[in-house]
Amino acid sequence: MSRFLRRRRADRHPTRGTAPAPETGAPLGPNPEAPEATAPRSGQARPEEDQPPVVRVRDLTVTADGPEGESVLLQGLTCTLGAARTAVIGENGSGKSTLVRVIAGLMDPAAGSVTVHGVDAVADRRRLRRCVGFVFANPGAQAIMPVVREDVALTLRGRDLTTEQIRRTVDAALAEHGLSDLADRACQSLSSGQMQRLALCSVLVGGPDLVIADEPTSMLDARHRRIIADRLLAPAARQVLLVTHDMDLAARCDEAVLIRDGKLQAQGPPDEVIARYHRSLEEPGR
Repeated sequence: MSRFLRRRRADRHPTRGTAPAPETGAPLGPNPEAPEATAPRSGQARPEEDQPPVVRVRDLTVTADGPEGESVLLQGLTCTLGAARTAVIGENGSGKSTLVRVIAGLMDPAAGSVTVHGVDAVADRRRLRRCVGFVFANPGAQAIMPVVREDVALTLRGRDLTTEQIRRTVDAALAEHGLSDLADRACQSLSSGQMQRLALCSVLVGGPDLVIADEPTSMLDARHRRIIADRLLAPAARQVLLVTHDMDLAARCDEAVLIRDGKLQAQGPPDEVIARYHRSLEEPGR
């Protein structure tokens, strides 16, 4: 059971509508390197063992109803995300967060398809939740349980684990994220940096195959930005999709995707895509 299953509030406003014509994108590179210690999986390490660890987005259109009628958030977007660490960049309102939320099963598309490691992100959300974890920008909205230790342990509920196995796994995860001294503290008493470390710890303890982080460093000071970035981007047996406005952070990824006006604008090596993004900001009318 992955962390975003506990964020049902994010599912309150699904979007629906009709689809324009598709746009294509180039596939990314290879998948993750070496694994890190996390909780034992719940009997199924990956929903489809014979499927490559790739996210496939095809002809994706997402719409939303607003005061002035229906607006298009994503328009016919197609891309294949297969790198270990992918940065998703673009201006505010470009569709970055919409894209990753559809991939995570938190929003409904109007048209198109998304598969995550072989699992249909729209039709098979139960299996999707076993392999995807979501880290939100606001860590305070992500803590569910009142105490730090309990919040991390919540991710492991429903697993075939004994109470002692859960305790040991939680203790190891807290130590790995520098939270051992805070284990019995109230979640709401933590600083923003500590809260984001807790949010990330609570996601990673479940051993997700794909971690999606939507601007996870935007509310943090420089020290905690580095801590969270280092933890997210550390070599591990998982795939990471990172929405960010921090170009230094994006440059540390293996690939980058540029979203503009709801469409795929560029995909490839981070330095090239970031340069394309900077050029687009200088275009007349932007």
